[in-house]
Amino acid sequence: MDYTLNDEQKQIVEAARKFASNEFPKVALQCDREEKFPKEVWQKAGELGFMGIFIAPEYGGLGMGCLEHAMVMEEFWHVDPGVGNILLAVFGAEILGAFGTEEQKQKYLLPVAEGRAIMGCAITEPNAGSDIFGIRTRASSTSDGYLINGSKQFITNGSIADFVLVFCLTNPEADKPTRRFSFLIVERDRKGFVANKLKGKMGIRASDTAELFFDDVIVPSENLVGGKEGGGFAQVMHLFNINRVVAAAQGVGVAQGALDKAVAYVQQRGQFGARLASFQGIQFKIAGMAARVESARSLYHKAAWLLDHGQVDRKLVSIAKLVAGETAVRVADEAVQLHGGYGYMDEYDVQRFYRDAKIVEIYEGTKEIEKLTIAREILGRS
Repeated sequence: MDYTLNDEQKQIVEAARKFASNEFPKVALQCDREEKFPKEVWQKAGELGFMGIFIAPEYGGLGMGCLEHAMVMEEFWHVDPGVGNILLAVFGAEILGAFGTEEQKQKYLLPVAEGRAIMGCAITEPNAGSDIFGIRTRASSTSDGYLINGSKQFITNGSIADFVLVFCLTNPEADKPTRRFSFLIVERDRKGFVANKLKGKMGIRASDTAELFFDDVIVPSENLVGGKEGGGFAQVMHLFNINRVVAAAQGVGVAQGALDKAVAYVQQRGQFGARLASFQGIQFKIAGMAARVESARSLYHKAAWLLDHGQVDRKLVSIAKLVAGETAVRVADEAVQLHGGYGYMDEYDVQRFYRDAKIVEIYEGTKEIEKLTIAREILGRS
């Protein structure tokens, strides 16, 4: 593996860094306080092509890979995690790109890639998070297509998405549990579909999160992702492999951002007649934070590179996600500590980064699930 970025990769990273640095600070604090999605920033990002990084050119994207998408996510979260989550306006496009019919790709991917539509992917339910086989939202085949009943919880973009991919139970009697599920596309204007925005989150408050309800929602048969029932489990596993790497990049981004703020602070803050940066104890803290960040970055880069070359290493993906999540929380915590009392005030960004960091240990597979996956890959399933 060549760790040197090519010119195209360097350009997209630099463009992401410049865009985020120019646009995010203007709205970050307000969006956090008001729990408001930064729609204007999302639209600008779409116009510049950031929404379609991994989407094929024939569907309006740049045709790049998981690594490029993850690196842009790192740059966005480096500046502000909450606003940086605008890149998840394409959440679920990975499934449509890999498994959707040609008609579905043309109809749904093009506006998403161009920043004209927001999508979501609804998997988690009130009683089924890590337990994917516990999903109970049901889609029954009818003469009109599919009749959907059930609910979903903690869905990114849920109340602002133009359409959502919904993970449903379509074949409950199938012999193989993995053949019981399918994804269906549900547009927001479907009768019986209700999305309630969730407020009061600890972090990433600028990112929209909602609970969804499906009460006899009817969608046509052409909204079945891939056109065949029973493919949902393979599709969601494909999504997890990619998005756990992207989540790892988020962890690295928030950790790098917190580290940078800590470095700037200790270099200008004086105590006992000297700059904080001159004390060996402070230097050791900074060195440890930097080592964690660089290690986590190397892990997600390798995992993404392998995915882009057709090699799915589930153990490495989970290791990258686990290490990045723990790095995000640990480094953000140290950054707040280095700021002292000022780090506890919302006029300093590190307190927001501290709150935002925790989500990386929770979504896209909790750290406990990642450890379980790692152990099973090493020891075999028992």
